[in-house]
Amino acid sequence: MVDLDLLNYLEGFITENRKEGFLRVLESRTKHFTIAMEDIFQLHNTSAVMRSCEVFGIQELNVIEEKFGKRIDTEIAMGAQKWVDVNRFNTVQSCIDEMRAKGYQIIATTPHDDSCMLHEFDISKPSALFFGTERNGLSEEVIQQADGFLKIPMVGYTESLNISVSAAIIIQDITNRLRQSNIDWQLSEEEILEKRLDWTRKSIKDIEFIERKFHELKENVSE
Repeated sequence: MVDLDLLNYLEGFITENRKEGFLRVLESRTKHFTIAMEDIFQLHNTSAVMRSCEVFGIQELNVIEEKFGKRIDTEIAMGAQKWVDVNRFNTVQSCIDEMRAKGYQIIATTPHDDSCMLHEFDISKPSALFFGTERNGLSEEVIQQADGFLKIPMVGYTESLNISVSAAIIIQDITNRLRQSNIDWQLSEEEILEKRLDWTRKSIKDIEFIERKFHELKENVSE
């Protein structure tokens, strides 16, 4: 549970415009879909996908770092790391298990012949969309455990896209359709409160000092 007294206290340190901005953005945030990236070697691709998640309203990005331990390229992410929750996994299996535990079906993005075309994809089910590298695609570990396959319709000679481009196309399509649907896709009230507190904390300099002062004031009042 979010400490509402703390939230109200901290929101006093940010502008009304920022508070209103948080509420406006959070109205369009969703966890109905989540994105998982498997061992992306190029650092800028992970960061670019994070930006797409942020721009199109997906709250959580899952990064599997089994082969290449990477941090987020903050220059490419352009601040998106402050507003998107990044969950890191050491193995593919731990990520898949976590996604299933959260109620997601596993969707592998692949040009597989049996893949569902993007415009035909059923958006009603909570889904974790897995992306692999442009060169090697997703691992067999993901392919074998996937509940479905998804691909972007292409009509040219080149039948592959950069991972960040593919992710952006798919994320934009499914989130746009989701917001136009009757599906219950928005964050819960509690989730919105959690993000308000998180984002407010990230917006305040010397947050540790300010929170310490809040708890001192609270203790003095209770004495």
